[in-house]
Amino acid sequence: MNATVELNLSLILFLPWFLLLSALFWLLPRQPRPAWRKAFDLAALVLSTALSFLAMRWGFLHADAQAGAIWKQVLACLMAYGAFIAALGVAYGLRSALLRRTSGFTGRS
Repeated sequence: MNATVELNLSLILFLPWFLLLSALFWLLPRQPRPAWRKAFDLAALVLSTALSFLAMRWGFLHADAQAGAIWKQVLACLMAYGAFIAALGVAYGLRSALLRRTSGFTGRS
């Protein structure tokens, strides 16, 4: 396998799932949409992806080589997914708090 593909395989495999989660984060809740929200959401998605990329690299490069080549990919996948979900979860909580503070939004229908 190409070394570049092997190193980035976790991100490549998770990209469709990350795109789905990103779309949900971007679209929900539909209202309110203050002026700062688009910039906040974009920054949160870029940061989540960057942290996922860094965690994937760390996991791949620090996996125990004696455990076998597949475990490098497994650790890289776990680290990438965990970092993306954690960063997006923190961003979601922060965005909800900011929306409540600025507009009286409760987050319930």
